[in-house]
Amino acid sequence: MSNITLPLADLYAPIQRDLDRVVAIMDRELASDLPFVADLCRQVQAYRGKMLRPALLLLTGEALGGVVDAHHTLGAVVELVHLATLVHDDVLDEADMRRRQPTVNALSGNETAVMLGDYLISHAFHLCSSLESQFASRLIGSTTNTVCEGELMQLHHRGSFDLTEGEYFEIIRRKTAVLTGAACTLGARHAGADPDTVAQLNEFGVSAGMAFQVMDDILDLTGSTQTTGKTVGRDLDLGKPTLPLIHFLSGVDAARRAGTLAALQRDAAADHAGIARRLRESGSLEYATSVAQEYVARARAALDAVPPSSARTALAAMAEFIVRRDR
Repeated sequence: MSNITLPLADLYAPIQRDLDRVVAIMDRELASDLPFVADLCRQVQAYRGKMLRPALLLLTGEALGGVVDAHHTLGAVVELVHLATLVHDDVLDEADMRRRQPTVNALSGNETAVMLGDYLISHAFHLCSSLESQFASRLIGSTTNTVCEGELMQLHHRGSFDLTEGEYFEIIRRKTAVLTGAACTLGARHAGADPDTVAQLNEFGVSAGMAFQVMDDILDLTGSTQTTGKTVGRDLDLGKPTLPLIHFLSGVDAARRAGTLAALQRDAAADHAGIARRLRESGSLEYATSVAQEYVARARAALDAVPPSSARTALAAMAEFIVRRDR
């Protein structure tokens, strides 16, 4: 079996004990003497899912000299930031399912979900401040600023079906890819890598993050709640153009474009399957997948700066995993 088709558990093998330490740090950090807060934190534990960002951070550290204590702390930091974005995203998207369970906002309301997301971000910075160097705190701070800018940019363009591919790529770079880039940067920096190598690993993370978001947007069109474990079709419902739709609208004649826009504005929720069929038949889904594959190729090329090892092999395979996943 090739590394590309191995399950994540096998790809994580070089750093599984380190991932366990990350989880333990997160659990300690989120401990609360208020029972209802502790219950909310237990609920959000299920959002951890694949732990891709801390795994990338740890594998980068392992590939470039070895994992140290700071990597465990930083793995918890990037995952807490990621969890906060998921909790806030579910509010923005009015989603009611994630990881096959009700979202925080569905169970406890938007106000509680917003405050819980803020609580997770606050804990991420509290944990990050425990490190002697300010490098990580400043990077996480600038990264979360950029993530917020990406979300604001996406909100600004809601319902704008004239969104260009360039604008779409800038949105997903800011809201998703910069955090995976930061995770790999922190992994490399705290392993003692030289600045050029750190920059290459940042490129790996950003490219992998771009591929991840493009595929996530494809799955929102083609997946189901049963396979993805979360509410699907929300991009269409909320008027958020993603790459397959942008490509489709830019390539069809005026009459078909007008008909598709009318369907979207009339009742997108009623015709997810029909719109997905149009995107598939036109080749727009295939085009979007090819773009994700191009980003994966960029990510793998950035690993040329890393010496051969099982950790480097796992990093390359994780990049490939992104475009082959179904959830």
